[in-house]
Order: sequence, then C-alpha cells, then structure tokens
Amino acid sequence: MASAPSGGGRQPRPRRGPRSRRPRRAGRSRSPGLPPRYAARRAATALHRRFWATLPARLRLLRTVTLLLTVALALLLGLAGLAATGTWDTVAGRDAPRTTSAADLNLALNDMDAQAANLLLAGGDGGKGRLATPYDKAVGFYGDARRAIGHDLRALAVAAQGDAADEHTVESLTDDFAEYQELIGRALENDDRAGGRPAALVDYREATDLLQARLLPSARKLVDSNNSAFDRQYDQARSVLAAELAAVLVLGALLLAALGVLQWYLARRFRRILNPGVLAAGVCTLLAVLLGGQALSASADRLHGARRDAFDSVVALSRARAIAYDANADESRYLLDPERREQYAQSFLAKSQQLYGMKGASLDSYDFGLATTWKEYRADHHTLDFGGEFARELANLTFPGERAAAERTVDAYAVYQRDDRRIRALVAQGKEGEAVAFCMGWEPGTSNAHFGAWMTALDQVTDINRRHFTAAVRAGRFEATGLLPWTCGLLLGAGALILLGLRPRLAEFR
Repeated sequence: MASAPSGGGRQPRPRRGPRSRRPRRAGRSRSPGLPPRYAARRAATALHRRFWATLPARLRLLRTVTLLLTVALALLLGLAGLAATGTWDTVAGRDAPRTTSAADLNLALNDMDAQAANLLLAGGDGGKGRLATPYDKAVGFYGDARRAIGHDLRALAVAAQGDAADEHTVESLTDDFAEYQELIGRALENDDRAGGRPAALVDYREATDLLQARLLPSARKLVDSNNSAFDRQYDQARSVLAAELAAVLVLGALLLAALGVLQWYLARRFRRILNPGVLAAGVCTLLAVLLGGQALSASADRLHGARRDAFDSVVALSRARAIAYDANADESRYLLDPERREQYAQSFLAKSQQLYGMKGASLDSYDFGLATTWKEYRADHHTLDFGGEFARELANLTFPGERAAAERTVDAYAVYQRDDRRIRALVAQGKEGEAVAFCMGWEPGTSNAHFGAWMTALDQVTDINRRHFTAAVRAGRFEATGLLPWTCGLLLGAGALILLGLRPRLAEFR
C-alpha cells in the first residue's frame, strides 16, 4: 500500500503542453500599421478635430484663411507695382529713346545731304559768286547734321546689343556713312577749285545715290524695328496689367467674402453684432482693392495714352520731318544737276505724296488737289480725302491745342508747295539765277523762310505729343510707386486688425 506524501500539501499541477494557436483569418494582416483607408479616415478625423470640431479650431482656421488671402493680395499688389515701375523704366529709358534715335538718324542723314547740295549750289565757281548767307548757314547745318549722325549711330550701336539683325544694320550704316562722308568731302573739295563743279557733281551724284540706295533704307529699317519692339513691349505690358487687375479683383473678392464669413460666424457664436477689428480689416481691404484696381487700371490707360495717343504721333511727325528735309534737298538737287531734273522732280512728288497723298496727283495738279481736299477737311473734320503722314496725325488728335497746331502745319506746307512750283516755273523761263536765289534765300517770303516756318509748325505739334508722353510716363510711375505701396500698407494693417480682433475671442478658451 503506498504511503501518502509527507508535508500534507497539494500535489503539483502537471505542466501544460503548448497551446494550440487559433488559425488566422484569411486576409488579416499582421503588419503593425492600419489599412490605407483606415489611416486616411483617422487622418481626416484628426484634421477635423484639430481644425473644425471645436469653436477655437474653427476660429483659428478662419483666421489662417483670411491672413493667407491678405498676404497673397499684398504680394500681388507689391509685385504689380514693381512690374509697372519696370515697364515705365523700359518705355521711357529704352523703347522710346531707341525709336527716336533711329528717327533722328533718318532725319540727320537727309539734312546732311540737303546741306551738302546747298553748299554746292551756293558755293559758286571756286568761291566766285558765292551766296554768302545761304552758304554760311549750310556750313553750320551740315556740321550739326554730321555730329548728330555720329551721336545717333553710337546710341543705336549700344541699343542694338543682343539683337543680331539690328547690330548688322548699325554696322552697315556705319560703314556706308564713312563711304558717304568720303564722297561728300571729295565733292566739296573739288567744288572749291575753279572749274571743279563737274567733278564735284559726279562725286555728289555717287554720294546721294548711296544715301538713297543704302543709308536711308537702313535708317528706316531701324526706325521700324525699334518701333515694332516698342509695340511688342506695349502689348505685353497691357496684357500683364489686365491679368494683374483681374487677379486683384478675384483675390480681393475672396478676401472680403472670407472676412464676411468670419464676421457672421463671430456674431452668431458670440452673440455680438460686429467685431470692430474684423470690420476695420474689411474696410482696409476694400480700400486696398479699390485703390489697387484704380492704380492698375490707370496705369493701363496711361500706357495707352503714352504709346498710342502721344508716341504714335511723335513717330509719324518724325517721319514727316525726315521726308520734308529729303524733299527740300530734292529742290536743291533739281537746281544743281540739270541732267537729273526730271528724276528729282518725280522724287519730290513722291515725297509730297508720302506727306499729303492724293490719288493721281502730279506736280501740275498737286496744288489744286491740296487746296480742295484741305478745304473740305476744314469744313468737316471727318472728311479725310488724302493720306500720308499728315493724315495719320490728323486721325490721332488727342490733346488740347493739337488740332490747331496740326492745321497750321498743313497750312505752312501748302505755302511751301506753292514755292516749289515757282522755282520750277523760273527754271522753265530760263531764270535759273532767280530760282537759286529764291530757293536758297532766308529773307521773308523766300522758299527757305517758308520751309523754316513749316518746320517750326511741325515741331510745335511734335512737342505737344512729346510733352504728353512725358506727362503720361510721370503719372504712370506715380501710380506704380505712389499708390500701390499704400495698398500693401492697408493690407498689412488689415492683417494686424484680424489678429487683434480675434485675440480676445480665442483668449476666452484658454
């Protein structure tokens, strides 16, 4: 018989074998992370709890939205101001000076050749029989034109850097001008010798042919190239201003809407009618949007006024002045070179048509046609039965005093045209000496005196447009640098007022 174990305690429990594990459900992941849809749901729940579930969270969210919109609008207006300032700097410092330099070069080339013809015409035979006053004036004008050409070529060479086509044009102009000066210098030197007129005439023909064939076309090409570049800059700047204005209005509307929602929410939750800080921020925002929109809209209008109303007329009138000098030179060439008289007569007519064009006009009928069409225009300003640079200017009259000045210019032009017919009539009568004296004289009633009166009238119209171009640039710069910074200040103030207006409400939950 077995004896009971000593100690009277319980028997030790037998060791349990290894627990059998329950089989995993199919498709259940052992990875520590949650499935993507549960993670996204948890993240959305956390975001909702953080930004929307409680009243302070909703206030902080609205505060963040309004501040972000305020900063975005302030940045947009600040960048718009910088862009507008850059546009005006480009217009006034690069585009307009380049175009006017090219136009001045075109004018100076015509003037130099005209004065060379006048020197030969007034010089006599080796100085004998020289017309003193016309000759001395021609010497002065010739030197002025040559210096102007040198200055304009240097300015255009700098402006053309980076533009291969313009660089090549300026280089060709410089080379051709050197050749032209050599020919004119030789012509003047030959003319100073007794009996040297035939040789001088040969050199002058070669020089003026070079001018007409290469120098003037290249100069006009530069005018067109720089004017087209100005047009592209203008179109781009106007598009940018329009886009900026639209963006300011959209952002401003969003910010005002956000401030309205914030004001409504505060009134609803805190049972107050208005929050002074948010209300003041809304007023600042409204002022900033109105002021910024007005500044951008005014900048676009100023740009249009500077380019289309003023500078288009400056270009047309500069072309007219260059054509006028070339036409005046044709009169001197007509008297100087009998073998080419018909050629120079037709050249004068062609240039007259460029200034005041009429279909089918000839030298014999031009005066009558001019008088008739001009009388019709003076009776009805909507009747423009002529073309050319004068018609282009008369179709773009914008500024006070411009119409009267333009009409005085055409009146002076008509007097000069009648002088041309008198010169040709004197030549036809065999009175070449009288024709030369009338053509070259500066006394009142002579052709040069009337030409000077015409140029004075033309300069007055040009000056009106130049002054308004300068005024438009000045006003545009003021709107960019004087008004737009205030809008940024107003928006910064609006941001500060939003923070101050919400601070007491958020402090209630701490």
